[in-house]
Amino acid sequence: MKIALCLLTRNEHECLKVIFPKIPPPTPESGYDSIYAIDGGSVDGTIEYFKEHNVPVIGQSKRGRGEAFLLAFKQIDADAYIFFSPDGNEEIDDLPQFRKHLESGADLVIASRMMPGAFNEEDVSFWRPRKWANKVFNLLANLFFRDSSHNSFVTDSINGYRAIKKTAANTLALDASDYTIEYQMTMRALSTNLNIQEFPTHEGQRVAGETGAQSIPTGVRFIKRFISELKRKNAK
Repeated sequence: MKIALCLLTRNEHECLKVIFPKIPPPTPESGYDSIYAIDGGSVDGTIEYFKEHNVPVIGQSKRGRGEAFLLAFKQIDADAYIFFSPDGNEEIDDLPQFRKHLESGADLVIASRMMPGAFNEEDVSFWRPRKWANKVFNLLANLFFRDSSHNSFVTDSINGYRAIKKTAANTLALDASDYTIEYQMTMRALSTNLNIQEFPTHEGQRVAGETGAQSIPTGVRFIKRFISELKRKNAK
């Protein structure tokens, strides 16, 4: 199985200087066979950094996390894709786990921050609004899209640290252009009874800069995505 590691960036130069040297080169043991960067229009030296380290860069003509996913499916020749944001949130040591699950038959593999043995970055605090909101969206996805006879309860329907086979991506016909792409992917995978597997991960803190996703607008987009997917499902 040919697996591509897709680094999703937009103005992540400072994070890359810390994270990229820790990413192992492509080998079967590292969990992937090639590395690509999909960039949403960086102007801070991110693209130049990749070029210095011989990482092919695919530039987005349209901004949006979902656009990056769709571009990867279209332009990268691979049997499966691991999506990784090199900002410090995602555990590099987990990368080999994806190949193990993909080769065991999974169509979609999610690194879960919510299952037993996992750690969410808000777990250090009593007040955990982002984690609680994620749990609500997660519950909705399972209640309205999961067939319990085919799939077990998915614990982290939103997390972006995931891998998917190209055949599965084609089946799902994903079209979300923004950061609801993962939620759409999970809901459609549940409703089409794809093989979804999860493993616990440790979510870290960003090593530099700030996240571009603001809580309230992000929540509104997820609500809209859920409603649109529910209408699509009921229209079939």
